[in-house]
Amino acid sequence: MDLALLVTLGVFAPLLGAVIVGLSGRRLGDLVSKSITTGLLFFSCVVSWIVFSQWTWGGLEAFTVELFPFINVGDFQSVWSIRIDALSAVMLVVVTSVSSLVHLYSWGYMAEDPDKPRFFAYLSLFTFAMLALVTAADFMQLFFGWEGVGLASYLLIGFWYKKSTASAAAIKAFVVNRVGDFGFALGILTVFWMFGTIQFAELFPMIAAKAGTGWVFLGHTWSALDLAGALLFVGAMGKSAQFFLHTWLPDAMEGPTPVSALIHAATMVTAGVYMVCLLSPIYEYAPVASAIIALTGAVTALFAATVGLAQNDIKRVIAYSTCSQLGYMFFAAGVGAYQAAMFHLFTHAFFKALLFLGAGSVIHGMHHEQDMRKMGGLWKLLPVTYAVMTIGTIAITGLGIPGVGGLAGFYSKDSIIESAFASFTNGHSAMGLFAFFVGILAAGLTAYYSWRLVFMTFHNKPVWKDENHDDHAHDDHVHVDHATHADDHAHGDHDHDDHAHHGPLKPHESPLVMLVPLLLLAVGAIAAGFVFAPWFIGDYEHDFWRGAIFVSEANHVLHDSHYVPLWVKWSPLILTLIGSFAAFWLYVMKEGMARRMADRGGIVHGFLYNKWYFDELYDVVFVKGARAVGDLFWKVGDVKIIDGGGPNGMAWLSRKLAGGLSRFQSGYVYFYAFVMLLGLAGFLAFAIYTWGA
Repeated sequence: MDLALLVTLGVFAPLLGAVIVGLSGRRLGDLVSKSITTGLLFFSCVVSWIVFSQWTWGGLEAFTVELFPFINVGDFQSVWSIRIDALSAVMLVVVTSVSSLVHLYSWGYMAEDPDKPRFFAYLSLFTFAMLALVTAADFMQLFFGWEGVGLASYLLIGFWYKKSTASAAAIKAFVVNRVGDFGFALGILTVFWMFGTIQFAELFPMIAAKAGTGWVFLGHTWSALDLAGALLFVGAMGKSAQFFLHTWLPDAMEGPTPVSALIHAATMVTAGVYMVCLLSPIYEYAPVASAIIALTGAVTALFAATVGLAQNDIKRVIAYSTCSQLGYMFFAAGVGAYQAAMFHLFTHAFFKALLFLGAGSVIHGMHHEQDMRKMGGLWKLLPVTYAVMTIGTIAITGLGIPGVGGLAGFYSKDSIIESAFASFTNGHSAMGLFAFFVGILAAGLTAYYSWRLVFMTFHNKPVWKDENHDDHAHDDHVHVDHATHADDHAHGDHDHDDHAHHGPLKPHESPLVMLVPLLLLAVGAIAAGFVFAPWFIGDYEHDFWRGAIFVSEANHVLHDSHYVPLWVKWSPLILTLIGSFAAFWLYVMKEGMARRMADRGGIVHGFLYNKWYFDELYDVVFVKGARAVGDLFWKVGDVKIIDGGGPNGMAWLSRKLAGGLSRFQSGYVYFYAFVMLLGLAGFLAFAIYTWGA
């Protein structure tokens, strides 16, 4: 079969599954619905790996398949296309691999949910939107996919819509992303204003010639490319949960755990990183915008890592870990190491999806308990889950020996940190030095909160033995809202054979259909680093990316990163070991000390536990502020000024005049006769005066 046709079928297969199951799922039944969507996803996954292997080892050249006109308005021309190059090949593998395994995992995790057809249709719809995004050949299709994954994310976060917290989280994610998408749309319009096209193939060759183009505003000339790059990055900030627009990501954990693994770990949240790397021809000539990206990424990496230290919900710890790792990717792209950013995106997909699905296995085994303080001692009862989560933890902490090797995260994260230092030493970039120190500090914090999760969950005293878990209703499943589901008893997992018991909790290992995806992802978390490092950032890097990422002649960051001093190479390992030992000392050697410290509270703990008080700050500034402004315009501007001086004012005046005139309506004949005489006397006086004049 022709490769172009095969790729086209692979991209549209999830859409076909979403349409069939979304429209006919209830008639088809659960088994058929799951089989259709999962089967089509595995087909797309096979196609993606064929494309990736052909690109990596088979010498495949970039090509674009134009399918049909999308939007034609004057010079604004968009054609729905499928673009295949190194970037899209990598993203195809990431999206379809994680999505297919999440589909399979969901067979077990969502087994008791009555709305499985709807859930699997949403998953497939999301996957298609993501594939449309990463294969776009112009900004319009990219924006379509961008908004499509936002819609699917909204549907999946709020999948259990009768659960108030899930609905609120879905709305929050949608609103925050609209803020970012507004900047993204303005960035696209700026590009079209400058170049007269939104086609990447036409746009990229034109950028160097317009690198000095200015835009006069408020008496100052601004770099047009920096303006476009900064606005486009605002969109990436929203989609990838960067500092200031990050607040939706932790709340999104209200969705089912497979959703967290698919959307909020490996795919949608990485769309912003992919977009920045795709637009490397713009950012190579937009130093201010690149500096903004590096600064934002570094601050996000540090912020999220500090917040992760104090969280107790197992999924929220991993969510903040995702936010921090995305910060690494962005500051890599900001200092010009786009290849390292994409490499970390690639490896991160495996170990972060592994950690999320592993957390889901723990939640499933703990009958939907998510608070790590109520766990402990699970390593014997959930041995496979414990093993794979330990692998994922080693991968995300980047534990490895320079010159020898390690798991996936070691290769990609160390490359980012070394690139940041190289950008400082060779480009004299202060931002690179800042990113470097933030990177190694965040590495230590990552090690601490990651091992803290392992120790609290799998080691320590098994707290669950001492508690009666009749009320597991704060869990990750819909059955938390039994009061609103009295008419639909099938919602949730309360029909599970060991859920409705009224006795001590008995944790159990997950079924095989959930463990197989975990084992496959564990293989990726182990091998993705050393297998693909030569292609992404090593000896074959030029052959692998071949034109998909543009690097100017002045940009030697990735090359120079291989020759940084030894202390730079060893710094991440040292900080990682310090963070790991601190977690071991506090949670194993001095078990209970950390909890006593947390119980005492304090300013620092409160600051971190409450996520730097961003939600409270935004509530005061934006929610209550918007309400106050609305009240001002409503109660003062509308009611008092407009209505008071307009219809209400005239009505008041009419009432007053009518009230005064009504006094003359006494009902007595003599009164009316007297008034008539007065009127006649007045008329005669006027007539005499007039005639006399």
